[in-house]
Amino acid sequence: MQLSLFLLNLVGQCCFTTCLLYEYRYIKDKMTWSVAQQYCRNKYTDLATVANMTDMKRLYKSTMMQGGEAWIGLYKDVKRTWHWSLPGVEFNDNMTNWQQGEGNVTGTENCGFINKVFKWGDDPCVGKDHFFLCFNESNPSQKIYLIEENKAWWEAQRYCREKHTDLVGGVDQLQDEELKRLVNSSDNNIFYIGLFKDSWRWSDGSSFSFRQWNVSITDPQSQTTDQCAVMVKDSERWNSRSCNEEKPFFCYDDKVILIRQQMNWENALYYCREHHRDLVTITNLDEQRWVQEKTKNATTPYVWTGLRYTCTLDFWFWVSNQAVTYKNWASGQDGNDCDMSGAMETGGEHKWFKINDNDKMNFICSKS
Repeated sequence: MQLSLFLLNLVGQCCFTTCLLYEYRYIKDKMTWSVAQQYCRNKYTDLATVANMTDMKRLYKSTMMQGGEAWIGLYKDVKRTWHWSLPGVEFNDNMTNWQQGEGNVTGTENCGFINKVFKWGDDPCVGKDHFFLCFNESNPSQKIYLIEENKAWWEAQRYCREKHTDLVGGVDQLQDEELKRLVNSSDNNIFYIGLFKDSWRWSDGSSFSFRQWNVSITDPQSQTTDQCAVMVKDSERWNSRSCNEEKPFFCYDDKVILIRQQMNWENALYYCREHHRDLVTITNLDEQRWVQEKTKNATTPYVWTGLRYTCTLDFWFWVSNQAVTYKNWASGQDGNDCDMSGAMETGGEHKWFKINDNDKMNFICSKS
């Protein structure tokens, strides 16, 4: 199968401005959290999921929210689980390095650290101050920073987000040689990392671990059940409130959809354009993380995206006519081969792979 670039340009859906993969809707009518949830599910997709700091800024800049508080889609559940603070990094119970007796899901020790031998431990999030390790994804020359100031875990997280990106998170970062050098150079024995445990869940069932609690909430896990999260306009942070209070709220309208039918790439392209908008385009890390969350419900090991290679002009392109600026290829997968299109793996690190067009798999469409 060989599609011409001309044909794709002719029938493709162009984005001359940024095409957001999800949009927020502010509803000024006051409702309890559960009634607001039902409203959002009926009218849009669900109560707002907030996946990263970019989303926080979108909510904060909402011109319709004139002060006060508004519900988002986070609520207090019972079961506690471990998370990485850094958005997009998923905690895997099979890839841990706990010191013996540490890492229990019960108890009040909800925040994680590493010691001098790089074993993991947990401490209360307040009352124990330690040095900590920040990660900066935008600095190509230095990614890991040791902050030699004693802070509680939540204070350390706020510092890293304000000065860098977040606390260090994920097994790969903890095995970084620069991190090991920094830890070995310090006289301290304990260093906070971006590991925390809570029982807060998103209404739409997504596993995003991003949290942005108000400075007055030093330990959100200590809040009682029947608690839901609100966005606080004045502080650009969240607070915990009884779910029975009536407040305005944010919904979100999802602009991507996983199609669990199995089709080759060309048929998937035509299906998306007939029923929705196009095969999905991914232009930055935040979009990558949003799309990879959808792939977790796929029934095939990979899902098609709108990424296509043209032999005629010898380059990869998005069928939406966007240039391939952001890349997430698996090692050795960005080579130039005819009759190949781009697919995302549905497990692991959700890397991109070049796969023959005739293979049949699930796919992800963007919606109008």
